Amino acid sequence: MAIKTELDDTRLADPNLLEKIDKLFACNVGEYISLPQLVVVGDQSSGKSSVLEGLTKLSFPRDSGLCTRFATQIMFRRDVKLENREISASIIPASGNADDDQKLRAWKVSGLETLGEKGFVQMMRQVHELFNLSDSDSDGKPTFSNSVLRLEICGPQENHLSVIDVPGIFKNTTPGRTTKNDILLVRNMVLHYMKNRRSVMLTVVPANVDIATQEIIEMAKELDPEGERTLRILTKPDLVDKGAENNVIDLIEGQVNSHLGWVLVRNLGQQELVDGNNDRDTMERLFLQKEPWNRLRAENFGIKALKNRLQEILASIVRREFPLVRLEVTKKLKETRKALETLGIERQTAEQQRMVLLDIISVFQEITQQALTTNYSVHDVFDTDEDFRLATLVSNRNIAFSNHVQKWGNTFSFFANTRAEKENSGVDTPPEKEWTVSKPVSEASSAASEELGDTSVEPGMGDGADFIQSRRIQEDDTFLEILHDTARVQASQDGIETWIERVHREARGFEIGTFNYTLLSTLMKKQSAKWLDLAQGYISDVIAMVHRFINKALRAVCGDSTSGDSRISTNILALLWDNLMDKYRQATSQVEFLLSIEREGMPMTLNHYFNDNLQKCRQKRLKDHLASKAIFVHPHGDVARISDVLYHDHMDNAQHTIRDIHDILESYYKVARKRFVDNVCMQAADRFLVTGPAAPMKLFSPSWVNSLSDDKLEEIAGEDMKTKRRRRQLRKEIEELDAGRKVLLA
Repeated sequence: MAIKTELDDTRLADPNLLEKIDKLFACNVGEYISLPQLVVVGDQSSGKSSVLEGLTKLSFPRDSGLCTRFATQIMFRRDVKLENREISASIIPASGNADDDQKLRAWKVSGLETLGEKGFVQMMRQVHELFNLSDSDSDGKPTFSNSVLRLEICGPQENHLSVIDVPGIFKNTTPGRTTKNDILLVRNMVLHYMKNRRSVMLTVVPANVDIATQEIIEMAKELDPEGERTLRILTKPDLVDKGAENNVIDLIEGQVNSHLGWVLVRNLGQQELVDGNNDRDTMERLFLQKEPWNRLRAENFGIKALKNRLQEILASIVRREFPLVRLEVTKKLKETRKALETLGIERQTAEQQRMVLLDIISVFQEITQQALTTNYSVHDVFDTDEDFRLATLVSNRNIAFSNHVQKWGNTFSFFANTRAEKENSGVDTPPEKEWTVSKPVSEASSAASEELGDTSVEPGMGDGADFIQSRRIQEDDTFLEILHDTARVQASQDGIETWIERVHREARGFEIGTFNYTLLSTLMKKQSAKWLDLAQGYISDVIAMVHRFINKALRAVCGDSTSGDSRISTNILALLWDNLMDKYRQATSQVEFLLSIEREGMPMTLNHYFNDNLQKCRQKRLKDHLASKAIFVHPHGDVARISDVLYHDHMDNAQHTIRDIHDILESYYKVARKRFVDNVCMQAADRFLVTGPAAPMKLFSPSWVNSLSDDKLEEIAGEDMKTKRRRRQLRKEIEELDAGRKVLLA
């Protein structure tokens, strides 16, 4: 028989390192990084509990209702200051619920010199209640828990060792106790511990079964094909059939497919437990002295050999992995803190939510101020998206609106018949100046309408085009019901004098050499009919620009680290929606008001340019007449007969009146057009939408935030449940990892 040898403590790793690893487990650091550990795994009937009893000298409960439903970490520590063994118990929570975790952490049992079977049963019942585990499959409670029971055994004779016992895997359900879901749950729990690349798997299998068919052996092979971290433990050798002992011995001594090898242990049988007067270690020693078991080498049989082997294995992996563990804890802590930062400022209380909104307002107002003053170098958003350059976009749209009304706003072209007369007289007439409107610089920017520096021509606006679109921003604005659809604005028609003559003929009275003053209102309304589409298209574009600016600016400030949640911008817009719509309606109503004044009211002006324009019209007629009568062309001026200066155009009273109406209409139209364009741009767009005291951007202000109730603050800036859970989990990780870091630095 081989002589057994004790494992010298000097061969072990520094006990301080082993203690630090255990403290890391106590801090729950093992949940986030792999820690060196010994994990006892096996079937429910493999004798796993008996092996633990032999290692710990504790009487594990054998009540089927108290079988292992959670992982148990058992730690041995030598403390020469103690006279006798002391046992303490605590819980490492894994619920993720702050209140439940605090309750579990508060539970402790300490100062026990012994923990008999009754005491152990009582403790386990308390733990079951704390974990809220079920007594049957009908009470709706979980059968197993991911939290860990931690047993610490200290004494002057103990050696440093730590093992984790996990629930035994099973294939068949127990009526009233376990379900098919429990089978999968336990298997996943066991795999969780076995997959840890720094764990050594202590696979417990009975010696009296076909080892090749044991599921736990197959699971270990899949995770550790080379057997570098699998120590296999054979139990129940006393139940091996006669004649089969040599096969078991050959397996153990051959160390087939396992670098760490096999260890055989013999635990007390059921009858020996009932007798109650048998010493477990003595019975094992006597059994292993019998043939043929005495052929086993000392390091391969007995609970003492197993304990020495475990100490040696644990010391080896701790020495090898400890420096890497320290690095991984530091790295994981940094990553977790960064992940928490990405969630932004905490928004749990009303005060926190109000502060977040006030911070957002501050940045939003700064962007708005810079956007309206064209100070685009201050913030990066102006370089990333042209929709933020609000002042430039509106200014360019103003210019385009003015050009559109000037070129396309009149129903009939002034002087059309006059030019025809000149052509018939053989006098060249310079063509009317053509106006073009620039197209968006970047079609990728849906907000760009009239960009600077681009003279390209939009579809329908080039030479010979006969229409334009009233809207320059072509997009789906159905979410803004107050916006007007784009309209096709046709080119001005010829034949204005014919039209005036017809209107005059249909509305004249008994006037002699003059006309009814109401006729000018009728003509002005018809001549400015296209102002409606052009003005509605213009104000709709400006509203779209402003709304997009508000939307994108809010998303920019809410999506940054200020809050970490872009949902806030959506919530803010939803709450401000009605007020924003009121602002936009005020602008459109102002346009309608200005249109009604210019087109429905009596023509009126005190602008002296009306008389200037009228005189120019009449002088132009005389000049055109004299140019057609010139008898000598001189560099200093054409020469005409004095008799021709006395301009006599033989026509009847109606023709004179029609010409007067034409000249007055043209003169007034020019004044009214410029006045209308200025009023729409200044009163409707600028005052109500852009820089006015009640512009939409000013709705989002500190006073608005301060007026919000706690419920509204929660609705707008409160974190959703997913974010709350994520923040709570990250804080828990940081707390536990930071505690682990302090352990490593101690």
